[in-house]
Amino acid sequence: MSTGKETAKDSERVIIFDTTMRDGEQSPGASMNLSEKLRIAEVLEEMGVDVIEAGFPIASEGDFEAVNEVAKLVTESTVCGLARASRVDIERAAEAVKPAKRPRIHTFISTSPLHMKYKLQMEPDDVYAAVIDSVSRARNLVDDVEWSCEDGSRTEHDFMCRCVEAAIDAGATTVNIPDTVGYALPDEFAAIIAMLKNRVPNIDKAVISVHCHNDLGLAVANSLAAVKAGARQVECTINGLGERAGNAAMEEIVMALRTRADLMPYKPNIVTEHITKASRLVSTITGFTVQPNKAIVGANAFAHESGIHQDGMLKHASTYEIMTPESVGLTESKLVLGKHSGRHAFREKLKELGYDIGANAVEDAFKRFKDLADIKKDVFDEDIVALVDETVVRTNDHIKLESLEVLCGTMHRPPKAELTLSIEGEVKSTGSAVEGDGPVDAIFKAIKQLTGQTPHLQLYQVHAVTQGTDAQAEVTVRLEENGKTVNGQGADTDTMVASAKAYINALNKLLVKRKKTAPAALSA
Repeated sequence: MSTGKETAKDSERVIIFDTTMRDGEQSPGASMNLSEKLRIAEVLEEMGVDVIEAGFPIASEGDFEAVNEVAKLVTESTVCGLARASRVDIERAAEAVKPAKRPRIHTFISTSPLHMKYKLQMEPDDVYAAVIDSVSRARNLVDDVEWSCEDGSRTEHDFMCRCVEAAIDAGATTVNIPDTVGYALPDEFAAIIAMLKNRVPNIDKAVISVHCHNDLGLAVANSLAAVKAGARQVECTINGLGERAGNAAMEEIVMALRTRADLMPYKPNIVTEHITKASRLVSTITGFTVQPNKAIVGANAFAHESGIHQDGMLKHASTYEIMTPESVGLTESKLVLGKHSGRHAFREKLKELGYDIGANAVEDAFKRFKDLADIKKDVFDEDIVALVDETVVRTNDHIKLESLEVLCGTMHRPPKAELTLSIEGEVKSTGSAVEGDGPVDAIFKAIKQLTGQTPHLQLYQVHAVTQGTDAQAEVTVRLEENGKTVNGQGADTDTMVASAKAYINALNKLLVKRKKTAPAALSA
């Protein structure tokens, strides 16, 4: 990895700044626990991500712990913590990133007339003073400081130039220009970057960064336009995750630079073969399913149904594919697994799919694979992915599913569920059947009855992992309680069992999250 100062000398390098665990987590319902953030951090570092923004340390004990543990885990990437322009924020961020080999503090303040008047209720001169104070304070604590002018695309140019120059003089090694509300158009945003390069006298002493939101569907286009104009850091997220319409999608930016190097000869440090793995992991953890027609990582991104397209593909793949599936980590299966497959073949399959998990997790996943192979005739790669993700995702399981029986159909109205759970090691059963408006409702009511927990159900979502009537169902459940939201996932060939697993998984996360303070709402 390169530091900001090193990269500033390299006109072709583009720093990839991933904020999946900070801005991405601000998507309603996309919260991640500590173990999940650590798994994402490992994958991001394997990909070659230059900067990992792991959270907002002042927001909660949970966020502080996540940034601190990521800082201990990561050895190559820069680890960044976000801070507002205040002493307590900056000192808390410094403490969180202290264990990192390459720590960074990212401090920000709004600079647009609208934000200064209504959000900050501060005069421009006071904001300017806060820029100098916050960057100076952060620079005294770490060598690598990034400063952002929130709502940069709606900031007056004279004031932006004044603040950027002051931030660099105060010690900022990176200056970030966010399109916080996704308002800019590509030519307009590129002109802002060009303007800074022409008007700020010390701009050569810092890396220009951009952070674009997708409210008009232009986050990636704006980011690429900015790179062409001279920006050399792009802030983005896996799958474009983020609040409102999301952020610029890392996979789209990276593959655009790789595919169109003829017009954009700028090189990110990303190992693109890990893109699909990262996308699947983030989707599984957050419960945000990737739409089939999503660029690069969608299920249909390399699918061809039109006869004309299929004919062209058979003659030469590049007729309808501008990149190869292998370049983003999609590979053709070399091992076909079934109920007679052994541990060695299973371990090789995990390696082929990009998994590196501990011996206990492998053993657990292998046992569940065998159970699945007894039920399903064909076990596809997607089945293995869902099975292993569910195995690894299940952490902090205070509640476990022991048995479930559901009666439903035209002869059983209303539907009924009988359930047995292990709660903190104690086995509890409903005793008699619990009725519901439907089979899933009956299951969830039974779980509530046994646990005494009654959070609000915000989302119930089912999708088939593969084709066929014997496909595994992958269920996502989102629960909300006092402003805290969590996602739970479950996979099984029985949709009702998968539903119970997903609800219990979410409930386990909620029990852990109760001990933590919900993060404050932020923008960037």
